[in-house]
Amino acid sequence: MIPSGGLMPRFAANLSMLFTEIPFLDRFAAAREAGFTAVEILFPYDVPVGVLAAHVSDNGLKLVLFNAAPGDWHFGERGIAAMAGREDEFARQIDQALVYATALGCPTIHVMAGILPDGADLQLAYETYVANLARATTAAAAAGVTLAIEPINSRDMPGYFLSTTREARRAIAAVGAPNLGLQLDLYHRQIMEGDLATAIRSNLQVLRHVQIAGPPDRREPDDGEVNFPYLFDLLDQVGYGGYVGCEYRPRGRTMDGLGWFAPWRA
Repeated sequence: MIPSGGLMPRFAANLSMLFTEIPFLDRFAAAREAGFTAVEILFPYDVPVGVLAAHVSDNGLKLVLFNAAPGDWHFGERGIAAMAGREDEFARQIDQALVYATALGCPTIHVMAGILPDGADLQLAYETYVANLARATTAAAAAGVTLAIEPINSRDMPGYFLSTTREARRAIAAVGAPNLGLQLDLYHRQIMEGDLATAIRSNLQVLRHVQIAGPPDRREPDDGEVNFPYLFDLLDQVGYGGYVGCEYRPRGRTMDGLGWFAPWRA
């Protein structure tokens, strides 16, 4: 894996999925020692924002992405943005996320759509989703924050409201806010639609964050069916200036599986 030059992708370690062999707050130092300059987190809300800010700053890192609260995760909820009747709760989640983003200097928040109950009215869900995103982008714009929406594959998350790039682009266009964009997880895209190079090229104008994991098992991006070095070069060639989040499940100890990262290590 030899970088071709150009911008070189900027990688962010997902601290909710990498370095899980050590306590969460110790993962910031581990990411720095591994050569990462940026990190992302699924949900930061169990840790006081000041504690997180100190660990980010003390390790010379940048926090580039986290998720708005997902509802009741332990009862299977995966976001509520498309859930009619829960608009006030969703607004409170966005307010909470913006407090964290402002304090942490985080530029992007991922907003999860949710898993709809059986028999749900899909048109109502779509209208709720767009209306919630429109209000959320207004609040986020006042804080200088971008919101991102991510199609998630139906194998890992059956029933999730947003599963294809086309659906995401439709919602982004309907909202029409400059601070709403696409979070393109190449693992999810490969499972649902494939055609990864075309996905990068055709969505560049709305692309706000990229994530990687090796299909089919969501392991390191050095094994499996996807040629990630080619895609990293392509991100350079098309001028993508955002971050690439490493959201995979290591086969063993995280450090033992970071050989793929050596050419891009800071």
